[in-house]
Amino acid sequence: MTLTGKQLIGYTAAASGTKTFSNDDVDVRFFEATAAEVDQAARLATEAFARYRQLTGAARAAFLERIAHELSLVRAPLNEMAQRETGLPSARLDGEITRTINQIKLFAALITEGSWVRAMIDPAQPDRQPLPKADIRQMQIPLGAIGVFGASNFPFAFSVAGGDTISALAAGCCVVYKSHPGHPATSEMTGDAIVRAARATNMPEGVFSLLQGAGHESGVQLVTHPLIKAVGFTGSLAGGRALFNAAAQREEPIPVYAEMGSVNPVILLPGILAEKSADLAKTLAASNTLGTGQFCTNPGVFLALDSNETTSFLQTYASTIAATPGDGMLTEPICKSYAKGITRLSNHPEVKAMATGLTTEKKRSGIPNAFKTTVSAFLKDASLQEEVFGPSALHVVAGSREELIDAIRQMHGQLTLSVWGTAQDLVEYSDIFTQLELKGGRIICNGVPTGVEVTHAMMHGGPYPATTDSKYTSVGTQAIYRFTRPVCYQNYPQHLLPAPLRNENPLNVWRSVNGQPQQGPLTTA
Repeated sequence: MTLTGKQLIGYTAAASGTKTFSNDDVDVRFFEATAAEVDQAARLATEAFARYRQLTGAARAAFLERIAHELSLVRAPLNEMAQRETGLPSARLDGEITRTINQIKLFAALITEGSWVRAMIDPAQPDRQPLPKADIRQMQIPLGAIGVFGASNFPFAFSVAGGDTISALAAGCCVVYKSHPGHPATSEMTGDAIVRAARATNMPEGVFSLLQGAGHESGVQLVTHPLIKAVGFTGSLAGGRALFNAAAQREEPIPVYAEMGSVNPVILLPGILAEKSADLAKTLAASNTLGTGQFCTNPGVFLALDSNETTSFLQTYASTIAATPGDGMLTEPICKSYAKGITRLSNHPEVKAMATGLTTEKKRSGIPNAFKTTVSAFLKDASLQEEVFGPSALHVVAGSREELIDAIRQMHGQLTLSVWGTAQDLVEYSDIFTQLELKGGRIICNGVPTGVEVTHAMMHGGPYPATTDSKYTSVGTQAIYRFTRPVCYQNYPQHLLPAPLRNENPLNVWRSVNGQPQQGPLTTA
């Protein structure tokens, strides 16, 4: 395809403004979305929603399957463009495209089967004394037009056709997508594939639109537009909180499901350090520096009790980092933010530098770093719990078991927390797990947090500041519930009920009837 640099509003490429930007990696100027274009996209999405929400799960699934197909047709040029814009290697991007396509197909299967709507039926009891009981039924319905913001570090899986967009479309919502300025060309190409899929499956115009912009104006305009009913965001704490605050100040506040900052603490128990401190140090250093540390699940804080084994672990970790070369970072702002974070830690009076990796000639280079501090310093200064997005690790050494537990107890909310220990460790330190449940969305035993499986049971979320709503995940099929709400139907005639709630159960979905799971028609109502 030929890049236009324009907004994709419904089925039209539009550029009514004059302000443009470029990321210097492609020879195309991209037009900043104007307020009028944001308004047009939101209005078109709302108009499309009236029809789209009424489509069957099978029809919406056909749309999703066609998106997956269209992406597969252009995966080679998508990969090539994403390499140019992000600097990520081809193999990593190819794997991410596969993940994105499989994620789309997973949601298509979910809505084809249909039980995700959580249909519940409590039949009437007209003879109940002292008062009769009404027929009460409930299911999930879509919210409306959804604003989605793309991530910098995943140009496919968390971007235009990523989990936020696809879970919203699966739910029956229409999407207005705000492209990330770090990869606008990749975004336009992906958006064009979605538009082609919408046309091919006869979706209403406006089911998907894409807006470009390097500044904050169009993003704020999208979040504050009165027709937008919810927002999905992946990015920094500052960015997510700004959108959350803007949405809260609307005349009609809306939810902003923002995945933000997390240092993903790793707790190292004594037994496993005595057993394999060197191997563990190399494994965790590799996880910390994977992808130049640019994963939201990157392990950035390590906790261990002071001991000879911990000292040995730290020495091996430091030597591993010292031998690890830096690599390119995604964008210039990310590179500058990383450098600022390293300077802050380097200048901290109670933080000691352990190791710095090898320099590199690569553009926007992020050099690995490792630091060390104590639990008392860590708890005294909240800034030490702030994410440094990149290949940096802070090792926190506890003087006692009580200090270790206190550090966990005072941790901020996290996406993940990991515990490494022998079978005996996990028995002796079982009490820490009750604290971990309060602090994170995903708790890992003897594994690294990098790598998030797209499954039904995945939880990619956590207490603030990891996210703005700890009840929801942004990865896996449960992500669909961010963009729905329950509606109760009382004493409804059968012909007015949504199909999943009708007695005959024409879609053959699983339902809760009087609190018990049941499939098939309702025999008593």
